[in-house]
Amino acid sequence: MNVIRTTPPRPFDVAAVFPQLAPLARTTTRLHPRPGSPSPYDSSVGGPLLWPARQPWLYCDKWHEGPVSPLLPVAQLYARDVPLLRPPGRTDLLQVLWCPSEHPPEHKPTTELFWRTAADVTHVLASPPKPTEAQYGYTPEPCVLAPEQVTEYPNFLELGKELQQQLSDWSAWQAAGVEIDDSYEAAPEEFYSDELSVAPGWKVGGWPPWGLTDPIARFCINCGAAMSPLLTIASDECRDYRRGWVPYEDQAIAVIDNDNVSNPPGIQVSDANNLQLYSCPKCYTHTDLIQ
Repeated sequence: MNVIRTTPPRPFDVAAVFPQLAPLARTTTRLHPRPGSPSPYDSSVGGPLLWPARQPWLYCDKWHEGPVSPLLPVAQLYARDVPLLRPPGRTDLLQVLWCPSEHPPEHKPTTELFWRTAADVTHVLASPPKPTEAQYGYTPEPCVLAPEQVTEYPNFLELGKELQQQLSDWSAWQAAGVEIDDSYEAAPEEFYSDELSVAPGWKVGGWPPWGLTDPIARFCINCGAAMSPLLTIASDECRDYRRGWVPYEDQAIAVIDNDNVSNPPGIQVSDANNLQLYSCPKCYTHTDLIQ
C-alpha cells in the first residue's frame, strides 16, 4: 500500500487549554480512501472482497421491488493496516456489505459484517453477483486506503454542560491566549467542532460524528453491553468549513471539495450524512445509525 495521507496537526492542544478534555481523547484511524485498483488481498473501499468461493453470497431480504437483491461490497479492512479493529479470536479481516438502497422506516441501507481469517480463504469467489438496481450514492467506487492514526475529542453535543459553556465563552479562549479566527467570536464552540474535535471522513474507532441527531447510547441486543464506534461511512472527507483536516498531500488542489479529495468513493448516505457502525466488544454483533 503506497498511498500516504498526512493530517496537519491541530492549531493547538485543546486539552491544554481545557484540561477536562484530556481524559476524553481517543485515537481514530482515518482511512483516506483514494481512487485505485485494489485486489481482494488489499484493504479497500468499494473493492473486491476476499470471499470464499464456496460460501454463499448475501442477499437483502428487505428489497421492496422485484426479487431479492445481492448485497454490495462497501469496505474490506485487514487488521495489519488498521490495528484499531481489534478483531475477535484469530480473525484478521473485517468485511462490510450493504444493500445499495435505503429502506424504511429508518431510510438507511441494510448492512452486514463479516469477521474472517484471511489465511483460511484458499479459493476466492471470482465473480460475485451484482445488484440489478442501485440507489444513487450507494455504489462506492473502488478505492485504496491510506490509514492514518490521529487524536480526536468528543462531539460538542457529547460534552457536559459546564464544558459546553466554557467552549462557548469567547473570553475563555482569549484568556488562554490562543489565536482563532474572529469569525468564530459569536460561536467559538463551532471552532472546536470544526477543527479540534471529531475527524471527518471514513474512519475506524474514535468518536461518532453526531449532528443529525442528538447522541444516543447503543447497547448490544444480545448481552446488553455498551457498543463502541467501529466504522464511520462518510459522504465526504472535507468541507469548506473544515479545511484544517485536509491532508498535506491534497492541499495543492485548488478546490478542496473536488471529488478527488472530498469524496473519492462517491458515497452519499441519506442526503450527505454518515452511517455509523457500532460493534459489541463482547459478542461482536453490530448495529448502525445515520448521523
